[in-house]
Amino acid sequence: MTAALRRTSHREAGPNDRGFTLIELLVVVVIIGVLIAIAVPLYSNYKKGAANTSASSDVRGAISAVEQFYTANGNQYPATTDNSATPGGNITLQLTGGGGTTGTITVSSGNTLYFKNNSTSYVICGQNTDGQTIYSYNSSTSKSVAKSSATSLTTCAAATS
Repeated sequence: MTAALRRTSHREAGPNDRGFTLIELLVVVVIIGVLIAIAVPLYSNYKKGAANTSASSDVRGAISAVEQFYTANGNQYPATTDNSATPGGNITLQLTGGGGTTGTITVSSGNTLYFKNNSTSYVICGQNTDGQTIYSYNSSTSKSVAKSSATSLTTCAAATS
C-alpha cells in the first residue's frame, strides 16, 4: 500500500496534469483590473445622465400639471412652492390664499422642483441630487425645457423670470 502511495506522489506530470503558473494568474488579475477601471467611470457617467434625464422629465410633467391646474381654477396659476424639504416628494398645487381645485406635481425619487408664480406666467426649475444639472422652463417665453446655468433652484427661478 505504501508503495502505491509513493508511486502516485512521485509520478511525473503528464500532459493533462498541468496547472496555471503564477504569472498567468497575475496576467488575468491585471486584465480584470483594467476592465474594471474602464467600466466604473462609464457606469458613473451613465447614472449621472439618467438622473439628469429624470429631472428634465419631471419638469415636463410639472408643466402639464400646472397647465391642468390653470384650466381647472379659472385661469389662475398656483402659489409659489417647492419640495426642497422632501426631495422626491410630490408637490400639492393650491391657489394663493387657498380655495379652488388642488393639483399635484408628481416628482421622482431624488428630484427637487421649484415652482414660481409670476402672476401672468410661471417658472419651473428642477434638479436631481445625483445629476446636479438644473433644468428650467419659463411659460412666458414658451421655450422647451432647457439646462440652466444657475447654481440653485431659487436663483434659477429668479433668473428665468
